[in-house]
Amino acid sequence: MPFLPISKKDMQERGIEQLDFICITGDSYVDHPSFGIAIISRMIEDIGFTVGIIAQPDWRSDADFKKLGVPKYAFLITGGNIDSMVAHYTSAKKKRSDDAYTAGGKAGKRPDRATIVYTQAVKRIFGKDMPVAIGGLEASLRRFAHYDYWDEAVRPSILEDSGADLLMYGMSEHQIVEICTRLAKGEKMSQLRDIRGTAYLCDPRETPYGAAECPSLAQVREHKEEYAKACRIQYDWQDEVYGKTVIQRQTSKMLVQLPPAYSLNTPELDHVYELPYMRTYHPIYEKEGGVPGIKEVEFSITHNRGCFGNCNFCSIALHQGRRISVRSRESILREAELLTTLPNFKGYIHDVGGPTANFRAPSCTHQLTHGLCKGRKCLAPEPCKNLEVDHTEYLSILRDIRKIKGIKKVFIRSGIRYDYLIEDKNEEFMRELIEYHVSGQLKVAPEHCSAAVLDLMGKPHIEAYKKFQDKFYKMTGRIGKEQYLVPYLMSSHPGSTLNEAVELALFLKSLKMRPEQVQDFYPTPGTISTCMFYTGLDPYTMKKVYVPRTAEEKGMQRALLQYFRPQNQRKCIEALIKAHRTDLIGNGKECLVKPDEQYTAYMREKAAAGKAKGGKNNSRSNHQGHGNHPNQRNNSLGPKGRNDRWQKEKGRKGR
Repeated sequence: MPFLPISKKDMQERGIEQLDFICITGDSYVDHPSFGIAIISRMIEDIGFTVGIIAQPDWRSDADFKKLGVPKYAFLITGGNIDSMVAHYTSAKKKRSDDAYTAGGKAGKRPDRATIVYTQAVKRIFGKDMPVAIGGLEASLRRFAHYDYWDEAVRPSILEDSGADLLMYGMSEHQIVEICTRLAKGEKMSQLRDIRGTAYLCDPRETPYGAAECPSLAQVREHKEEYAKACRIQYDWQDEVYGKTVIQRQTSKMLVQLPPAYSLNTPELDHVYELPYMRTYHPIYEKEGGVPGIKEVEFSITHNRGCFGNCNFCSIALHQGRRISVRSRESILREAELLTTLPNFKGYIHDVGGPTANFRAPSCTHQLTHGLCKGRKCLAPEPCKNLEVDHTEYLSILRDIRKIKGIKKVFIRSGIRYDYLIEDKNEEFMRELIEYHVSGQLKVAPEHCSAAVLDLMGKPHIEAYKKFQDKFYKMTGRIGKEQYLVPYLMSSHPGSTLNEAVELALFLKSLKMRPEQVQDFYPTPGTISTCMFYTGLDPYTMKKVYVPRTAEEKGMQRALLQYFRPQNQRKCIEALIKAHRTDLIGNGKECLVKPDEQYTAYMREKAAAGKAKGGKNNSRSNHQGHGNHPNQRNNSLGPKGRNDRWQKEKGRKGR
């Protein structure tokens, strides 16, 4: 099956005079199921409509928007695979120099707030009556009034900002089929007010009854407590079993979000992933070296959707949902066999995963009829007593893929939920994971070690990671391989003071971990953690939360996690002084950093000033630590704290 039309020439070759639908995307055109627009456009084609693609139109002129003509039914617009602001800016708000979803990796091929800009352009060029539906991650996570990190302000729903007629949130296969079918039957976009997984604006007098109402745009702008309340309401009703319609007054209109769409069942998900994708970027990008974003997914297989892990800084719960959907074994094996026929395939499957690789079933059977528990998590701070853990089917599928002719190795590069894995009493999956599916390093995400911070992240406590790490290295040793864990860590998440950052640095030192990369918390739209960042409140307890805000403090927290780097020495010293942990500056084995000339001079001046006043100098002359901090002996992960006891116990178990 060829690529979908991107020009009038393509349309003429197919005998198409007018397209039924035109999709506009902020990404380069990649016809692969890891790209949302590829799935949506192929779904439209699959149900009998004609559809074309306008990828990364030049928003500074009208020509690109007009190149496929006027669609018979509607324009469908997305900012791309990720939020356009995240694509453009780092967590420090610095402009990125590249873009993985653009040909040649070039930055600047899409505008800031792409969904808004594209929609406004279509409405201006083709008239306000031209039907426009928006979707994708950018639209999905900005459907309510939301804090915008780049504006440092609360923006209204993207429906109001863009002028679109309808918003599809979530993955949207069910929604797009119903929208296309009903438009073709003669209904207007403004009449589509009963499709699950959509949102629209209406006159407040037309607000449906029985909805859960969030504080209004004006209220959440004026009062941070109201913003936190709105956040909780939005999350509490995002369930396909018991979810309600949620409403929120915008400037003059009412936003109405209908309950989430039902998750795709296994035959439906199989069908979506077996549509006739070209599985690569459009050939027009060949001269630019292709689209970098395809490299990680070209030979990867998605076997599931959804994530009941539900971390507070993650957008999956508000977009894909917490309920797990899976493809059949047969569909997965057919895709694996297909990959072996592709021209660039070298024998390696890069991933068999999804949002979380080792989720293959709902966390418990209760949720199938009652929904997922409101305001609770399946794995944090401890696994729910009703959690059902089983890797049997996933392991069986991996074994079958390994047997396919032409496949040399099958890796798992999606996140493995180690906290779920260690609850499995059957060790077969972990053993085979280590033996066959790790390419020297296994990436896992403890994120932090402080219980207070992990609770605000919605993550399990660090003991779960320690248990997994211990088991991983023992099993790796028994198998006779040299493999390592690579932990993902996050600095400056709400709740993390400099003291928690010091605690994490000591934890890393105690386990001899030297992380190459550390991610600053990024307040992306729609997450619970972003709500904490903006309001300084936990929306589920309404308790105050400390938030690191200044570039100086964020830099210090990040430096502490990489205290071993010479370029971080000065920042670490400044952070330790500020945290009153000068006992960790020195040459002793328990210290984090050595004193530099500036610090040594400072200590000499301090000592001299003390002598001049006749005071007693308590500094240690050998620089093994300056000033015994009162928290040192109680530091839960310090040299004499809980982690030391864990290490000793680990040693005893190993004997």
